Amino acid sequence: MAEMKKVATRDSYGNALKELGAAAPNLVVLDADLAGATKTGTFQKAYPERHFDCGIAEANMINVAAGLSTMGLVPFAATFAMFAAGRAYEQVRNTIGYPHLNVKIGATHGGISVGEDGASHQCCEDFALMRTIPGMTVMCPADDVEARAMVKAAYEMDGPVYMRFGRAATPVFHEEGFNFQIGKGEVLQDGTDVAIIATGIMVPEAIEAGKTLAEAGISARVINMATIKPLDEELVLKAAKECGKIVTVEEHSVIGGLGEAVCSVLAEKCPVPVKRVGVNDEFGHSGPAAALLKAFGLCADNIVAQTKTLLGK
Repeated sequence: MAEMKKVATRDSYGNALKELGAAAPNLVVLDADLAGATKTGTFQKAYPERHFDCGIAEANMINVAAGLSTMGLVPFAATFAMFAAGRAYEQVRNTIGYPHLNVKIGATHGGISVGEDGASHQCCEDFALMRTIPGMTVMCPADDVEARAMVKAAYEMDGPVYMRFGRAATPVFHEEGFNFQIGKGEVLQDGTDVAIIATGIMVPEAIEAGKTLAEAGISARVINMATIKPLDEELVLKAAKECGKIVTVEEHSVIGGLGEAVCSVLAEKCPVPVKRVGVNDEFGHSGPAAALLKAFGLCADNIVAQTKTLLGK
């Protein structure tokens, strides 16, 4: 996929907010002293009167966003995933989730690919934390086109939303005009031997793995699951019934993320063998993003290896 254009989804987030801002005067953006890194600075330059820097006070930012939402505004609160889901968890739960307020959280720099910032900033627990909050929609886009469409869809829906965006540039494989729907997965490659269900920046890796498996005579169905909650249960069950085996792939802990969401559905409705590819029960460490992803098995080669092991090949 080297010939494809690459864009970091955090850039997509900033660009989508700026584009939405022109048509949505009730959209406001909050940041926690990271507008340059989260890319909300793009919105800030266009609409300075609707951008609020809350400083290094993430919990307060979430409370401010909650208050603004009760005034008919649609606030997008941005910071790193570690701070949005971790440091401000209590405020997200009690101030946004409990009263089910219309606040959108744009969490950037999620997962191992934060790279040199190290374990303290490599949040691999955010899906798990946000999934447990009743009524919270949890999403993670695979590329630039999907990310921009996701931001628009989040604005248009009523209720709390958590979106994770990446730091590293990733291949853009969707065509402009892609019809993104919250709660719906997407079959990118059909197959019958096994289904690979991936989210976020692992989707391009899953696509590559699917191609490699096809060359080895293994028919793999590749599914992009951008919405982790609510999960597209119909698509998961269809894949289980037609393929018989499932591999899940995520740049997140294997505990509490996409893999466990898929397993929960299958355990109750269609038990089949599942292999979860993600970060095992361990912290990350500092290093170049590409090297870390490979070291933690978050790459096409390991997806292929784990799939073959699951299939007994």
